[in-house]
Amino acid sequence: MGKAAPGALTPLGVAVLAVLSERSMHPYEIYQLLVARREDRLVKVRPGSLYHAVARYAELGLVREVGTDREGNRPERTVYELTDCGWQALRNRVAELLGSGERDYPNFPLALAEAHNLPKDEVIELVNRRIARRELDIGELDMITRWAGERAVPRRYWIEVEYTRAVLTTEKQWMERLVDELTSGQLPWESFDPATGGRLPQADGCPKMHLPSSFPPPGSALTTLNDDEESDTHVR
Repeated sequence: MGKAAPGALTPLGVAVLAVLSERSMHPYEIYQLLVARREDRLVKVRPGSLYHAVARYAELGLVREVGTDREGNRPERTVYELTDCGWQALRNRVAELLGSGERDYPNFPLALAEAHNLPKDEVIELVNRRIARRELDIGELDMITRWAGERAVPRRYWIEVEYTRAVLTTEKQWMERLVDELTSGQLPWESFDPATGGRLPQADGCPKMHLPSSFPPPGSALTTLNDDEESDTHVR
């Protein structure tokens, strides 16, 4: 009955095995169900990748063929079920993800860290665009919440929706404050030459940006950076 091992389950793998833990089905049905449940908000769901994942997990003994299914004149489709090994792999991976404190390294914090390289007006426009996107996302989550409530879907099946809404709402509110600070001038920004795009001398007369060469390591107390010491500054 063995097998399994090569690597941890991918996010798509978790979604696939979770669906198969409900009942046996063929890969295209898995795909349809994931899309219908809007799981594509959480993982990239593409037919090709999903079929490849199912075939891979069959090789590893996480799922197995249990027959075929045919609809009308369509070709037969192979039906799969979750094995005991697959069930344990799913439970182990979910537990690992829940308890893990590892960083996700999303793109937005990186963009914020380097946003000072763009003109203020452009930053305001781009952040406002992201705010509008978040408003749509939150509206969609509210729709899912209402739908689940009207059908008395047990809350344990959609607590992720609550979590995602809370995260997106916090992000949206923070971005709105950022736009307000940039618009009012409360947050000073760098100036750029409209013709060349080059950075102009700043209000303090410094032609270049000064950043600390390093920040305190994780767990250490914050210390005051001495701008007079060359070792504490980095010019770029």
